[in-house]
Amino acid sequence: MTAPAIRIDDLRVVRGGALVLPGLSCEVAAGSVTGLLGPSGSGKSTLMRAIVGVQKVAGGSVAVLGHPAGSAALRTRVGYMTQAPSVYGDLTVRENLVFFGGVLGQPKETVERVLTDVALHEHGTRVVSSLSGGERARVSLAAALLGEPSLLVLDEPTVGLDPVLRRDLWELFHRLALQSATLLVSSHVMDEADRCDALLLLREGRLLAQATPSELRARTGERDLDAAFLRLVESGA
Repeated sequence: MTAPAIRIDDLRVVRGGALVLPGLSCEVAAGSVTGLLGPSGSGKSTLMRAIVGVQKVAGGSVAVLGHPAGSAALRTRVGYMTQAPSVYGDLTVRENLVFFGGVLGQPKETVERVLTDVALHEHGTRVVSSLSGGERARVSLAAALLGEPSLLVLDEPTVGLDPVLRRDLWELFHRLALQSATLLVSSHVMDEADRCDALLLLREGRLLAQATPSELRARTGERDLDAAFLRLVESGA
């Protein structure tokens, strides 16, 4: 069997004196689009930070693509999109991507490709600070795609996007998975759960379920995934 792209064992994270992740264990299958879902404050962003190696942990282990999270060997193999825009506001969209592409040793052709992938090609000459919030998020996503990473960790990439763009991005995520990439995509919107191959459902730092959408429906007896999540919460699962 193929080794998981991410393996987390008994992960504990303390932030601001509060225990945010109290011993979480889970796996993310290689080549999958896995949704990390839960309400705001459930620990999704903290978990993602631990996976990419920028979060101090109090205990447990995080292995990514066979290496400890944050290892030098992962620097060109993991793409990370944060909730806050991670690009320069005083540069144009294309200037940002040319800069980050240069850091990764990517040709300019790659810049044009990712601009098309995130539907920003016509905005390439616009200064990032003049864009809407959703457009700035897509520039950050484009930057994360530049190195053709083996693992993409995307923190709420579809927030603020219209339904058509959301659909197009999810289609892009699945195309990348077909090309052997693994994607971990966080959201607090349960209607995006059906777009995922597998789900990790978090609440208050605890893993309520690790399942496919169909398995979650069978487990709870609910057709609606939002209702299924509520059933898990109410049952104390």
